[in-house]
Amino acid sequence: MPAPERIPPVGVSDPLRELLTDGELTVRGQIREASNAVLLCEVSLDGRTASCVYKPVAGERPLWDFPDGNLARREVAAYEVSEALGWGLVPLTVLREGPYGEGMCQLWIEAGEEDAGLLALVEAEEPQEGWKAIGFAEVEEDRTALLVHRDDPRLRRLAVLDAVINNADRKGGHLLPAPDGRLYGIDHGVTFHTDDKLRTLLWGWAGSPLPEEATEALRGLDEALEGPLAERLAPLLTPDEVTALRARVRSLLTTGTHPEPSGQWPAIPWPPV
Repeated sequence: MPAPERIPPVGVSDPLRELLTDGELTVRGQIREASNAVLLCEVSLDGRTASCVYKPVAGERPLWDFPDGNLARREVAAYEVSEALGWGLVPLTVLREGPYGEGMCQLWIEAGEEDAGLLALVEAEEPQEGWKAIGFAEVEEDRTALLVHRDDPRLRRLAVLDAVINNADRKGGHLLPAPDGRLYGIDHGVTFHTDDKLRTLLWGWAGSPLPEEATEALRGLDEALEGPLAERLAPLLTPDEVTALRARVRSLLTTGTHPEPSGQWPAIPWPPV
């Protein structure tokens, strides 16, 4: 599969951003399988409408290892970093007031096929060509299978983004293939911790050299963190979290490789899907 095109960042004057930020939110339903309050909404402004997801801060469950800030602000920060990388991996996400107070509001992406064949369990010791091994999983008592993901440039970009934002929860259900062939990542509340918290299904490139496009994107991100991006992140993250973010970007540039599991805790989130 050829490398996906570079997606230009969405400017602050973009009409869609204006709609999502300033439009009237009307709650249409609740996504009940989520661990925090996730509300499906319609946003409308001057005759324009769009579907979106609204996650109010008031509906967040406290987490012992994420005491600073809140999950909604981290979701917005993940979007900002994705845009600075130029890859458009996270749907448009803003921080705003809503019916239940401050929260993150994210453009709804109509999903294509549930996982688009990105993940699989196989009865094998090694992955086939075009696949990358994640690890062995117990599927029945006394029986295991190899969990694999596609060797897909879109997933590889997400693996780089997750390393940058220190994503502690990249599950299969957080991969959102769109009908147009683009792949989005969602649910970025547990990110940007100052300690190494990377837990992901996308370990297939661990220890491998970063592709040239990733190195170029990381250089651009490093520069952006010394300019306007730092200003946009300041109200979303703590100063220590921004400092740790810069350190992760520079570490990736220095090593030139995808990170490997630390071995200090489970490297794969549970449940994985």
